[in-house]
Amino acid sequence: MGKIAFIFPGQGAQYVGMAKEISSVCKSSENIIDEATDALGIDMKEMLFESSEDTLKITENTQPAILTASIACAQPLLEAGIIPDYTAGLSLGEYSAHVLSGSLSFKDAVKIVRKRGKFMQEAVPVGKGSTAAIMGLAREDVYDICKQAGNLGVVEPTNFNCPGQIVIAGENEAVDKAIKLAGEKGAKRAIKLNVSAPFHCSLLKPAGEKLRKELESIKVNEMKIPVATNVTGKIIENSSQIKELLVKQVSSSVLWEDCVRTLIDLGVDTFIEIGPGKVLTGFMKRIDRSVRAYNVEDKESLDRTLVSLKDS
Repeated sequence: MGKIAFIFPGQGAQYVGMAKEISSVCKSSENIIDEATDALGIDMKEMLFESSEDTLKITENTQPAILTASIACAQPLLEAGIIPDYTAGLSLGEYSAHVLSGSLSFKDAVKIVRKRGKFMQEAVPVGKGSTAAIMGLAREDVYDICKQAGNLGVVEPTNFNCPGQIVIAGENEAVDKAIKLAGEKGAKRAIKLNVSAPFHCSLLKPAGEKLRKELESIKVNEMKIPVATNVTGKIIENSSQIKELLVKQVSSSVLWEDCVRTLIDLGVDTFIEIGPGKVLTGFMKRIDRSVRAYNVEDKESLDRTLVSLKDS
């Protein structure tokens, strides 16, 4: 078998009950949830297992909840001796990757993402910004329509998820114009997304600066496992770059497809999506069908992945 990468989902993957099954059969997973409760002063078990979808949609809840669930779901793999060669995460998921890599402690990460969520939500007044998915256009076409629509306000590509799926975000009028232009360029679909703020565009720079101040007090350790970063789509060369990359990530495009291709070029042929949902596993099928992609979010998917890895 070639190399393994653990990959972690971002905001939008959350659901009530995430990590419940795994934490019930793995003590170290349960301990992670208890650690989050202690760090934040909120009952994380209640939030993960018994809250409502509306509660989990609140960004400052979503981010620590997904991080906690993801790290909890990673524990049985680590206990089974499955240690990845590389790691990466989509947007918020990059913090899970850093925890796994050892560059950030879980306690620090869960505290910082709660504040990150708050800062991101506050950066743009509700109703001023929006987000849309553009299906079936090349990157250069999306850059072009954003440039054309930019005379009406800020609109920028924000997520390069996989071939044919690019997300844009910005001010409402400009996003609406970009959607219209995308249709004229031959996009298969161009639709508004139910997202609470226009994440990963330049409107979020104030959130990044607030995050910078919070990161000043956080200790960054050497990475034990290399991390591919959303900002460049490449492996982070030195731990001294991590804080600045996390600041930039808030208002920069998420180069997820680039991250995956970088890892494949480095010899990764097995990707394990850890945490709620299978969004990243779906993206993998669009990026490169020749690699193996598994997910771990509950007992069934954990057992299936462990058996598949043993047999491969």
